[in-house]
Amino acid sequence: MIPAAFDYVRPGSLDEAVRALHEGGEDAKVLAGGQSLMPMLRMRLATPSLLVDCSRLGELRGVRDDGDAIVIGAGTPHHEVMHDALVRAHAPLIATVTATVADPAIRHRGTFGGSLAHADPAADLPTAALVLGAQFSIVGPGGRRTVAAADFFTDFFTTALAADEILESVRIPKLGDGWSFDYQKFNRTAQAWAIVGVAAAVRRSNGSIAEARVGLTNMGAGPLRASATEAALAGAGADGIAAAAEQAAQNTSPTSDLHAQADFRQHLARVLTRRAVTNAARF
Repeated sequence: MIPAAFDYVRPGSLDEAVRALHEGGEDAKVLAGGQSLMPMLRMRLATPSLLVDCSRLGELRGVRDDGDAIVIGAGTPHHEVMHDALVRAHAPLIATVTATVADPAIRHRGTFGGSLAHADPAADLPTAALVLGAQFSIVGPGGRRTVAAADFFTDFFTTALAADEILESVRIPKLGDGWSFDYQKFNRTAQAWAIVGVAAAVRRSNGSIAEARVGLTNMGAGPLRASATEAALAGAGADGIAAAAEQAAQNTSPTSDLHAQADFRQHLARVLTRRAVTNAARF
């Protein structure tokens, strides 16, 4: 299909972009990598009156060290994120998860912040951001504000971003020594969205799991923490992982669709949680 008609602007700064978005009203949209937005335009699932092209704003690109955290610009392409030395050193889960996003062509064009702001429940990066305790820096007409990952994803394809706000960057705490990570993803083809995904972060001490964080992809309207599993893993050894993983689907509400029924997704959550935690724990 041919997209509906829209106006287009390419601002020269982030402030100009925010102003254009605000003046464009509720129907204005941000264009970054465009890997999610362009198909929606072609199918007329999105019919914005204005596109604000932020793809060339240097203010939104790059990775920097911020003391006890690293900061990833929202406009940084996936390919740059997954190969960045700071990301690999201090947030290896982000590098691992980003490598599973779609295919190389999309990873070269699509952006880190674009995937997060799109908030597809089957997307991989929101779960990683939730597990790592990321903080989202948002810019709007009223200035900057920070939103925790746990509060950023509010519903299917919906975030805490207002219509005239732009995601500027994501701050990811350095968890420090002793943490290990893994991401398990079940999908139909290498390029497909996750039918279910599980991100695990595990800190071991004295031969057992001292702390664990487990995030679920596509098990509800947004990324979820498997809190019952996390509690069961505290103090557990290798022989306690399977029983803890059996609780991974508690308090989830996965959908049923052409790719999988809800009960199958819950089964996958348990299986993938066991694999992800086992790999991350490295017993």
